[in-house]
Amino acid sequence: MKIIDLSIPLGIGTPPWPTYEPLQVKYFKRLAPNGANGQLVTHSNHIGTHLDGEIHFYTPGKDIASLDFDYLFGPGVIVDLSDASGDYEIYTSKMVEERADVREGDILLIHTGYHRYGWDQPKADEIRYMVKHPGPDREFAEWCRKKKLKWLGVDCGSADHPMNTIIREWMPRQAKEAEAVFQAKYGKPLAGVFTDDKYQLMHLDMFPEGIIHAECLGGDIDLLLNERVEIGCFPWRFVDGEASISRIVAFVDDDRYEALMKKKKSFKLTKFGDCVCQSAQL
Repeated sequence: MKIIDLSIPLGIGTPPWPTYEPLQVKYFKRLAPNGANGQLVTHSNHIGTHLDGEIHFYTPGKDIASLDFDYLFGPGVIVDLSDASGDYEIYTSKMVEERADVREGDILLIHTGYHRYGWDQPKADEIRYMVKHPGPDREFAEWCRKKKLKWLGVDCGSADHPMNTIIREWMPRQAKEAEAVFQAKYGKPLAGVFTDDKYQLMHLDMFPEGIIHAECLGGDIDLLLNERVEIGCFPWRFVDGEASISRIVAFVDDDRYEALMKKKKSFKLTKFGDCVCQSAQL
């Protein structure tokens, strides 16, 4: 078996979710005179590729340390929605099922294509990555329940639509842009679609059901679009952790890995050696 990394690089330039603490690193000792380098690291849990735990929004829920490997690892599918949803738009379960074979109990990773705007990509755009990406409505959440999905992952700042979070109040200029998109595409204002009872539904509605999610995926995810694969998430064994920086990977057999590496040669690469996103619509 070989591994395809679906995680983004983590450094001091990696943006956290808006208002959260960024990564800060400093040396507390150096080779001269101490004989070893040592660093102190400060950060929030919601930076880079990370897994949100139940207690992030659900007080009696599980912490990160309580998630066993039977939950964190298993069969799943990576669905490419980059041709179907653009800035501020809503993606649906129908879009997913038209493109990928999603089975009951799967892990579902959603490729919106907005990791193209991640800090590690040539077209990096932090505002578009965190504030303009597409997201779901309640229909999608109800479908996740019916499918009994283990957990989800997204290649952008949040599994919720950004205008269904506090970002809608924090960034009024972008909220005005989103309002125009919603009126033109859905014939409704933002407040008419994302009503108060839907607020952050992918967090508040889903975490009590045990369906959590990972955010800010990337790496070589573009090699595996609309394919079934074994997926693993490896957070810290974090007692009382409400979330955790994580490594998320796909496991493939040796022959498939060789074919994927040949495919990778057709991609431009980031300075970190990952595929540059080639999303259809962006």
